[in-house]
Amino acid sequence: MEKNYRAELTGVFGDPVDGNPTGVMEEAAYRECGLNYRYLTLRVKKGDLAAALSGARAVGMKGFNLTMPHKIDVIPYLDRLTPAAALIGAVNTVVEEDGRWIGENTDGKGFVRSLEMEGISLKGACVTLLGAGGAARAIGVECALAGAEKLTVINRSRERGEELAELISRETPAKAEFCLWTPSVKIPPETQILVQATCVGLHPHGDQKPDIDYETITDRMTACDVVFHPVFPLFLQEARRRGAGTVTGIGMLVQQGALNFELWTGREAPVETMYRTLEAEFGASQQPEKAL
Repeated sequence: MEKNYRAELTGVFGDPVDGNPTGVMEEAAYRECGLNYRYLTLRVKKGDLAAALSGARAVGMKGFNLTMPHKIDVIPYLDRLTPAAALIGAVNTVVEEDGRWIGENTDGKGFVRSLEMEGISLKGACVTLLGAGGAARAIGVECALAGAEKLTVINRSRERGEELAELISRETPAKAEFCLWTPSVKIPPETQILVQATCVGLHPHGDQKPDIDYETITDRMTACDVVFHPVFPLFLQEARRRGAGTVTGIGMLVQQGALNFELWTGREAPVETMYRTLEAEFGASQQPEKAL
């Protein structure tokens, strides 16, 4: 059998994208499994998406991720959306299947998986979301589909927050309500899982934290953050100080990356390798902390 020098191509399109670490863990996973795949981190400006997608088809990419500002704009170029992606209204992963492009959203699924890996069940849970943007939308929908009973959406924009709460209540078995994010907003006391789903605290702004009343976080809650760098942002530090369990953003990042790997290759992802790779990349322990 002749040696094949052609690599299968995957990657991410976004702007900004320079700080996106997904390629590091995906390529480590490819090497671990002996796959001749590559992951390209590509800066694609908003007006250049159509040209980039044309190029992706021309070179036969196996799939790719979308990050800001392309998660919604990509949809008209796709052949089909998964039910979850259609419900969320955004796509972060595209998979090539027999020449057709299928749009999926693995952000929320990755979050749910990260909780499962820590032994945290969403069945009958009360979840509070800080934010109503793309990450919050994906997480909220997937938590509802995974069995959460009630979701509270706290957001500064009433229109966006109410829209997400109405979507969850209308399209999933869960009930959801909106709460306006005012200065030092209180966390509902029935909250079991508190999700910080904004970019507040993300490097290089690690000295920032969401404006909430931290005294309303209790030891009956598990606090989760989508921010992965720094690994343990101020939000989680404050929650831990009050006895709450904590789950870092690394869990969501690795688990959504593992889902991408499985969709593109048809192989089980080497999750531990992906964790260890990010641990070396960020120079600190990346394992999500167990809920207390």
